[in-house]
This record gives sequence, C-alpha cells and structure tokens, in this order.
Amino acid sequence: MNRMFVSLLLAWSCFCIVNSAFSQEVKAKPKPLKALLITGGCCHDYGNQKDLLKKGIEARANVEVTQIHSNDTSTKARFDLYDKADWSKGYDVVLHDECSSDIVEPQYVENILNAHKNGLPAVNLHCAMHSYRLPGKDDWFQFVGIQSAAHGPQKPIEITFIEKDHPVTKTLENWTTINEELYNNLKLFPTAKPLARGRQDTGSKVDDYVVTWTNQYGKGRVFSTTIGHNSDTVGDPRYLDMVTRGLLWSCDKLNPEYLQPLAGAKKVPAAQ
Repeated sequence: MNRMFVSLLLAWSCFCIVNSAFSQEVKAKPKPLKALLITGGCCHDYGNQKDLLKKGIEARANVEVTQIHSNDTSTKARFDLYDKADWSKGYDVVLHDECSSDIVEPQYVENILNAHKNGLPAVNLHCAMHSYRLPGKDDWFQFVGIQSAAHGPQKPIEITFIEKDHPVTKTLENWTTINEELYNNLKLFPTAKPLARGRQDTGSKVDDYVVTWTNQYGKGRVFSTTIGHNSDTVGDPRYLDMVTRGLLWSCDKLNPEYLQPLAGAKKVPAAQ
C-alpha cells in the first residue's frame, strides 16, 4: 500500500476520533443558563450572601450567575433596571433576593411581574416574600405563591420535605437549620405546591409552616423558599443544593446535562 495513502488514512482516522470526542464533549456540556441574581435591602448580609449564592450555584450547575446588588440597607432599596419593561432581556432565570417591603410603585412592580407572567422562570429567596406589598393588592403574593406577613424568633427550624417524589426534593434529606427566621403563611394560593415544612419551637409555642414550594404564575415556573436569613445558612451545602435544584426546575433543566459545574467553577459534592 502506498505510504502516502497510509499516512493520509491515519491522519484522517485521528481527525475523526478527535472530532468525535470533541462533539461528544460539546453535546455533554450544553450552553450555560444565564441567571440574574438581584440582592439588596433591609436586614440581611447581602454583600456576603450574593457571593455565597453565585459560587454555590455555579459549582453545582451549568449556570452563569450575573449579580446586581444594592448597598441600600433600608426597606426602600430600589433597582433601576425594573424601570424598564424589558429589564430581564438576555436572562433565562431571575433570582429575587431583595428585601424591599416599602417599594410600592405600581408600574415598577408590574414590570417585574409581567416578565414572569410571560414565562420568565423565577427563584424567590427569604425576604423576597415580604417585598413589593402594594396596598390593597396581592399581585406579588400571587407571583410568589404564598402570602406571608411576619416571622418568628431566631431559633433552629426543623425542615421536613413532604413531597419526596418531586424532582426538586427527591434527592434531598430533612435537616435542622442553625438559628433562622420561620415565616408565617397567611394564604396558600391554589397554584402553589408545598415541598417542605418548617417546625420551630419558639419557647412559648411551636410554629409549623410551609417553607419551600413551587408555583405557576402565568407562563412562568416559580421556586421559592423562606429559608435563608443568615449567611451560615445561605452557605450551607444543603441549602445551596435545594436552591440550585429549584432554579434548574424553574427552567425545566433539572437533568444530568445541567447538574454539572459551570466551566471553570470548582466542583463540589451536590445532590444529583
């Protein structure tokens, strides 16, 4: 056989093998989801928690987290991007981690809600449930899925997953937090599906409320948890596993292709 022909055949074989391996790698690692994390407002260490969330999510999922943070520590923390109707353009999911209970501008809140009503997935964390309380309206609570108006003392919360077959929770285990705030439930909307309850002994009584759930808001899938007041909780692997799985569920991407770290992020043991 002609040596040149053999050389060309070997070169072509090597090219095919490399190209096949590259194609498989590209197929196994889909394009990252674009997530927008919005933090700021009253009563929490958002400056630290925003980084714990970004690092924790990117280490667990093929998600690129972009941060928008306000240093305003009042209940009137405001985010200019919400003044625009297309504020969420370019993002696949938004994590609301604001504590802005006294922002009650109707158009501002409507801009936020319209994006999610039209199909933008959402993750709501802790004080987001107490934000944007328009007088006489429950628009924000319909989006969140549960209406809450108060919380208990800083004491441990026993978390029990009550829907073990749900995609978000089926790999998660019950756990007890450090000192945390247990939010009450005034109303559970029909579109909400409870996933976990929290039990807290306040010293004078025992409170028991839904703490994690999913919701359908128009075309948008929504995941929410009232857990996450303190930074030690936000940085807890069990919390980050739960939030990450909820985020992927909201995007309908809770699968092995996305349950892998963002390129360049350090992999950590996480629920698979």
